[in-house]
Amino acid sequence: MSQSNDSSNPEEKEHDLESIFQQKRILRSQVRKTLKFMDPSLRSHEDNAIQKIVLEAPWFKSSQRLCAYISCSALREVDTSKLLSQILQIPNADGDTKTRKKLYVPRVEDKNSHMRMFHISSIDDLIANSMNILEPAPVDADGNEREDVMQANEPVDLFLLPGLAFDRSGRRLGRGGGYYDTFLKKYQELAKERNWRQPLFVALSYSLQIMDEGIISATPKDMPVDALVSPSGVIPISAAALDRCA
Repeated sequence: MSQSNDSSNPEEKEHDLESIFQQKRILRSQVRKTLKFMDPSLRSHEDNAIQKIVLEAPWFKSSQRLCAYISCSALREVDTSKLLSQILQIPNADGDTKTRKKLYVPRVEDKNSHMRMFHISSIDDLIANSMNILEPAPVDADGNEREDVMQANEPVDLFLLPGLAFDRSGRRLGRGGGYYDTFLKKYQELAKERNWRQPLFVALSYSLQIMDEGIISATPKDMPVDALVSPSGVIPISAAALDRCA
């Protein structure tokens, strides 16, 4: 056997990783450009279609605790404003006994891929950070610490995730910071430790963000998603998603 095929060769591994990082940088640049020139009326139509599909999905309706991103128009992410307002809505008084869903949203802590998810009960709990992205403050208006999802006593059912590009095998291309990959890995480990059912990782994607298989390169640290929601519907990928989203 030729030594050059030995994946344990550190130099070869490093070269392979650098090659993957370079491919990702090029793809990010291409997708950003495509999103920049996306027709505003098409974007609005797809935003509404994606949110409607999520809101009507049985796996969303049955979720009790979830983590979701706060969409940022400057980053051209799929809008989540309708989803969030629906989640945070107080249950109807007219006999609707449905309990309100518990929502956790992200807060970036530093530039080293460290992100936390805090519980919020109102959109007013969010403040703009230095990048003008809405995030929860670590303490509420009364000075009490917000609940961190990693310290919660009950499992999260669902993560609604952003990204730059996706494919039908579950690969997700993020923005390069590693925040979500790091966080999702930690949460999976926590769920395993506590014998909880693993949450569904569902990414929201414009049509043009879905790539053919083989376009998105991945490293062992990249976390795959279980399903995609595009304007044309739910694309279940993992066995868990086929079971819960089909």
